[in-house]
Amino acid sequence: MTEQDKLDKFRFQIVYLAPILASLVFGLGCAYLLMPQPQSTAIPVTPIPNNTPAAPLGNALYFVIIVAISATLFYLLIKRRSKRIIKGLIVVAMTTASLLLSLVYLNAILNYFPSLDTLLILILLSVAITVLFDFAIFRLGSIPRNAAVVGIGGALGIFFGFSIPLWSAVLILAFLGVYDVFAVYRGPVGKIAQSSAGMDQLQGLSFSFKDIEMGLGDLVFYSMLTGAMFFSFLPSILPCLVSIVGIMAGSIITFFMLERKGIFPGLPFPIMLGLAGGLITGLVILPLI
Repeated sequence: MTEQDKLDKFRFQIVYLAPILASLVFGLGCAYLLMPQPQSTAIPVTPIPNNTPAAPLGNALYFVIIVAISATLFYLLIKRRSKRIIKGLIVVAMTTASLLLSLVYLNAILNYFPSLDTLLILILLSVAITVLFDFAIFRLGSIPRNAAVVGIGGALGIFFGFSIPLWSAVLILAFLGVYDVFAVYRGPVGKIAQSSAGMDQLQGLSFSFKDIEMGLGDLVFYSMLTGAMFFSFLPSILPCLVSIVGIMAGSIITFFMLERKGIFPGLPFPIMLGLAGGLITGLVILPLI
């Protein structure tokens, strides 16, 4: 390692936790917006009905397959230098996600203002927010783009946590943690990250903060974990808070591993510690209190 390599090598600082914590806190606010609504009204996002015994395993496999196919598709497109197709897919994906989340959360907000709670206002506000979001992601600089990615990561994760039953969510997160190791070291994610311009072509699906590149998926699944703990153990939010502590602790471990290896999967340690802390608190400690 040359002297310049040593100077350029990543060194963990506590500030690197800021985007993760900001996304989790924003997601927690989104969770409070959805809290008055019964989970039976949630938009279904998993293919297997919740009352089916095989639902947790089947839904977990479904999520992993979708993530794997998406990552492989983007890797192949980057390899073929299909920049227009990549940009088009990202624009469609982010616009669709923004519009869906705007409809969900604005509907929850407008319930508090009966005089404004009309379909026309809901649609107009949702379209306006989606346009502003797309403008921040694709037209403004890195700071507005990163803020938008952090926000949508928290909001989308909480939406998943609200819509997916606990044990399906637990298996989905566990499977994704395992897949993330493969994807980074042997699969498409690592190849994209190591390519010269791969991450630069995925603006909106990733963000840069100081010396690190983090995928939107990491933020989404961290918030999905806290959302699952939040909605599964109400009225207590203690499991959710403990899961946040676990995610932050796992993120610190991940950053220290990043110092040593230069590239490291973002899901395994935060998901493992977040799930362990949340489930033990909710299933073991709460009944004893």
